[in-house]
This record gives sequence, C-alpha cells and structure tokens, in this order.
Amino acid sequence: MADAWTMTFDSADPPALAAFWKAALGYVDAAPPTGFADWAEFLRHYDVPEDEWDGVASLEDPAGRGPRISFLKVPEPKTAKNRIHLDIQAGGGRGVPWEVRAPRVRAAVARLVEAGATVLREDEVDGRLDHVVMADPEGNEFCVV
Repeated sequence: MADAWTMTFDSADPPALAAFWKAALGYVDAAPPTGFADWAEFLRHYDVPEDEWDGVASLEDPAGRGPRISFLKVPEPKTAKNRIHLDIQAGGGRGVPWEVRAPRVRAAVARLVEAGATVLREDEVDGRLDHVVMADPEGNEFCVV
C-alpha cells in the first residue's frame, strides 16, 4: 500500500499562491482537522498568534483523487529552476489527437494567464504545439499539456 502524501510549496504569500493554484487545478480550501469547526479554532487551540495565520494555506481535491497541496511562508525568494513541477493535463494527455488537444491547451493557458500565470515558452513536436511551460505568480514553473 502506498503512503499518503502532500505537495508543499514554499511561498512569500501562501494565501495568494493558494488562490492561484485553487483556480488552476479546481481544488478547494482544505477542511480543518477533525474535531475543529474551522481553521481559526485549530490555530487558536495551538496558540498560533493571529499575525502568523497567513503563514500557511492548504488545498485539497474536492473529488479526493489528487494529493493535498500546502503552502508555507518562507523568508527567502525563489532563486533557481524547479527540480520538480506539475503538468496540468488540460488537453487530455498526449494520447488525445493534436487537433483536439491543442485548443484545450491554449484555452487553459489563456485561463491561467488571466489567473496570474506567465507563459515562459511553447514547445513543439513536429511543428505542432506539444506543451506550454508557464510560471505561477511566484515563479514556480509548471506545464500545460
């Protein structure tokens, strides 16, 4: 049996970065831990000062299929290329015919730019769009396939 896992982003502004990824992936704010009515109650219970409540955010897949994603405030900025990244398979994956996949990818890219992402480059195979490399509002790279 596989272990459960989460993905965590270091961030300058966890709530803002979480809002971007919530829109990008269709995720929702994570429910508070069992036994707590909301996150404020949880944080108060553990004596986290209110001025630190923006230091973390958490999202989850509403269908329960994908991993939970957390965002933690860190003091240092991003300084190098990611060694791991997300692929958003908006086109349906490389098994979908190019004529179907490419418009889906372009529509997702437009939606993500509107949400705050930046296009870094478009990569082609045989002269056709294969995927688009993008960056989220804090510069973390990801691809739309």
